[in-house]
Amino acid sequence: MNKSLIVIGNGGHAAVLTETLIAQGEMILGFTAPTEETNRFGLNYLGTDQVIHNYNPKEIELVLGIGMLKPASFREVLFKEFKEKGYCFKSVIHSATNIAPSAILGEGVQLMSGAIIQTATVIADNTIINTGAMIDHDGIIGAHVHIAPGTKISGDVRIGNSTHIGTGTTIIQGIHIGESCLIGAGSVVVKNMKNHTKAYGVPAKEV
Repeated sequence: MNKSLIVIGNGGHAAVLTETLIAQGEMILGFTAPTEETNRFGLNYLGTDQVIHNYNPKEIELVLGIGMLKPASFREVLFKEFKEKGYCFKSVIHSATNIAPSAILGEGVQLMSGAIIQTATVIADNTIINTGAMIDHDGIIGAHVHIAPGTKISGDVRIGNSTHIGTGTTIIQGIHIGESCLIGAGSVVVKNMKNHTKAYGVPAKEV
């Protein structure tokens, strides 16, 4: 039986997730935000994130509606904080995704409309594969990663934890990108990137 949900956040990313969940018939108790706000879908404002501690972790699941714009984001901090308190995060998978049966998805993964996940791909906890992004066979995508809309990732690519891959990026076959990297929008990645690298351009160059 599905548990009731609390959405953390009330911005654009949270709205996309909320609309997906409503379409799938999920029960949403409400949302949290730093200050009281209205919600475009009429969800109840529950309070700040701290109000979640009033709910039994065995009776609810959390949906992390905070987006990720750069490595080491607040999104990752919240995920780890509530996991340590015993809460679980629901994965949100849009109906218009294409996921190979052999793909492995971690906890709290979010796959947006049009995402394609091919054979033997592994996606770790709390990672966003955003609208229209494509990951080909045997990819390994770390935890707390954001693959932004329209990204094209070829086969056998490795992406480390907490890395942000910008909108419309292309990554060629067999590339390894380290942890906490930032790859700028529209880049073409043709060589490996070490941890904490910032790169952009065609081809992508470190900056």
